Amino acid sequence: MKYLYLIALLFTNSVWASGGYNFFTNASHATHLPAHTLALIFGSIMFLVVGLFYRAKVSGLKNATIPDKGISLRNIVESLGQAMYDTAKSVMGEESAKRYFSYVIFVFCFILINNILGVFPGSMSPNQNLNTTLALGIFTFLYFNYQGIKAVGIVNYLKHFAGPMPALALLIFPIEIISISVRPLSLALRLRGNMDGDHLILGIFSDLVPYLVPIPFYGMGLFVSFLQAFVFTLLTMIYIGMATAHHDHGEHESHH
Repeated sequence: MKYLYLIALLFTNSVWASGGYNFFTNASHATHLPAHTLALIFGSIMFLVVGLFYRAKVSGLKNATIPDKGISLRNIVESLGQAMYDTAKSVMGEESAKRYFSYVIFVFCFILINNILGVFPGSMSPNQNLNTTLALGIFTFLYFNYQGIKAVGIVNYLKHFAGPMPALALLIFPIEIISISVRPLSLALRLRGNMDGDHLILGIFSDLVPYLVPIPFYGMGLFVSFLQAFVFTLLTMIYIGMATAHHDHGEHESHH
């Protein structure tokens, strides 16, 4: 009975979405705040709620190493966390994965929850707006540069952009600076474009046939939400690894 209610609710919301209904757009008129800002606030609250619920669940366990039976929020969170940690180890190395994983998993979960928000009929993802994705890109840009400077010092960090050959430093340095400077925009445009495109496709099919037909596209929307969160996070790992590579290499040599 519970599942029939959920299915009926999904179909009803599909009709609302096909009629142009958007909760955040309607709320925007009442609050005089942009719709994407309201969506981001709601997504952030959901992010905190999931985190607090998981923390409360784990803190009450006698043996946290034993997973729950069946599918549960805890099992999903821990499975995603383990998968991202394994990815971080393969991309950045084990030591860097331990050091920077807190930021990596924050980026992944925050983007994933806000992406999934746009899958629900009558809703939208804040990541459909360039302002949101550019802010995420700039934040990541500041983070990996800060970690790079913290790891090797500002002078050595800047030397990294000059390349291995001093004779070509004047040519390579501005090219590297331009290359690293466009990373926030590249991250922002990729995430925004894919999320906006996915939402547009779902909206078109909901508009044409609001019953049954859009269901496979909800599944595709969930997959795209996960994929885009993963791609953004993977690039974040790569940028952090590149920024701190010399420091980690130096640490590795000092142990021998």
